[in-house]
Order: sequence, then structure tokens, then C-alpha cells
Amino acid sequence: MFSAKLAVRWRNIKRFLHIFFSNKIGTLGFIMLVFFVLVAFIGPMVYHYDITDVAVGDIMAPPTRDFLLGTDQLGRDLFGAIIHGAKTSLIVGFFGAGISVIIGTILGLSAGYIGGRVDDVLMRFTDGMMVLPMLPLIMVLAALLGTSIFNIIIVIGLTGWTGTARLVRSQTLSMKERQFVERAKSIGAGNAYIMRKHILPNVFPVIFANSILRTATAILSEATLSFLGLGDPMAVSWGQILNGAFNNGAVSIGAWWYYVPPGICIILLVLSFTFLGYSFDEILNPKLRKR
Repeated sequence: MFSAKLAVRWRNIKRFLHIFFSNKIGTLGFIMLVFFVLVAFIGPMVYHYDITDVAVGDIMAPPTRDFLLGTDQLGRDLFGAIIHGAKTSLIVGFFGAGISVIIGTILGLSAGYIGGRVDDVLMRFTDGMMVLPMLPLIMVLAALLGTSIFNIIIVIGLTGWTGTARLVRSQTLSMKERQFVERAKSIGAGNAYIMRKHILPNVFPVIFANSILRTATAILSEATLSFLGLGDPMAVSWGQILNGAFNNGAVSIGAWWYYVPPGICIILLVLSFTFLGYSFDEILNPKLRKR
């Protein structure tokens, strides 16, 4: 029996991989994401960079053999900064999105399954959060809590859960009317048990696909905060590099090596998650696969 279950699971995994890698956009997104992960976690081991290491004679210097992407206003190596900035973007993206997805899932499950007054209160609170302008709210919270990577993750997680809550609630409303839920109720299963063992596993694929898109949004939010000067000054990030380029007139003097590479990195990393989200949406939606 165990071998039969293992065979079925392996067959499902192979089918999933076949559908996933048959999608060119999803495959491209996967390759791009793997590249950035390798750069973020292996690059710093290979290429040393110190934020305090300055070269006074090479201020805003163009790319050379010693500085592959030139230097900033303090003579620091921009190539090393971009390599180390990848780790910051990924960490904030993964953990910020993770917190927001967890909050949204809990609220969406509770509102959709329990219903009644609980649903009304939670959804009105969600609606209130959705109408608030997110960028000013994130900026205010980041300024109040302080400029650290941990605080930025918390801020992004606490402000980005509304879409997930709405999505999970709609899926839960559909799932709780299924026969397997009615059977669980008939044998005395509690609400918490049904939500954990029956509703959540069936809603999880949608949550997973949504979390990928939330990660892209979290990365953009971190880059925006750092560009506006609300990022951690002791942590290297792509948004912080763009902030330095803007404040030191890199555009006006034509120092393209200062602002173009980090901007391209942000775009490509966000696109990688967007492509992956598109691919997973195709896997989870049979109608899209038929097209």
C-alpha cells in the first residue's frame, strides 16, 4: 500500500514538472530565479565586498578591470554591492510575503468558514485596509518602527495580506459546501479540525500561487522604501543603490553604471516571480492548460 501511494505521488510530481517545464514563460522565470538565488547566496562567498571599503581616488569611476560596474560616490565597488543586494531583496521578499500570506490565510479561512458576524467584521476590516493608500502607510510604519531589515519585513507583512484574505475567503466559501466537509461535520469534527485538515489542503494550491506574486510585490516595496531613504543604512540593497545614484546626480553626469544595473536587477527579479506565478496559474487552472 505504501509503495502504491509512493507511485501515485511520483506520477503526480512528474506530471506537474512536465506541465511546468512545457510552459516557456514559467521555465524562463524559474531559470531567472535560480540565477538570482545563486548570486545572492553563493556570490558573497566568492566575491568579497565591504560597505566600509572606499577608494578615494576612484569616485564615480566608470567600469574598469578592477571595478566591473564602476564605483559610487564614495569609491565603493558597485558590482559587489549589487551581488550582496540580491540577498537583501530575496530575504525581504520571501519573509515579507510569508507573513502577509499567513495573516491573509488565517483571516480568509476564518471569515469564509465561520461566516456570520465573524465574516462581516473581518471583511469590513479587510475592506478598510484595502482602501488605505499602501505606499504612504508603509512609509509611515517604516518611519515609526525604524529602518532595519527586520522592521521592513514586518511592515510589508502587516500591510500586504488583504488580497490573500479575499482570495482565500472566496475559495473557502466554495469548499465548505462540499460533501466531504458535510461528512466531517456529521461525525463530530470541530471547526478548527475541518479548516486545518479539509479546507486548507484544498485551498493551498491557490495560496501557493498567490504567495509567488506577493513575493514580487514585497521585493518592489523594499526597493521603494530603500530608494526613498527608509531602508536599513547598514544593509546593501538595490533600492539603496538607486537612492545613492539619485542623491548624487548620477543621471545628470551620465554615470549609467550607477543606476542602470540595479534597476535591471529589480525588474528581472520581479519578472521571474511574475512568470512563475503565470505558470503555476496555468497548472492549477485546467481551462488555461487546454488553451
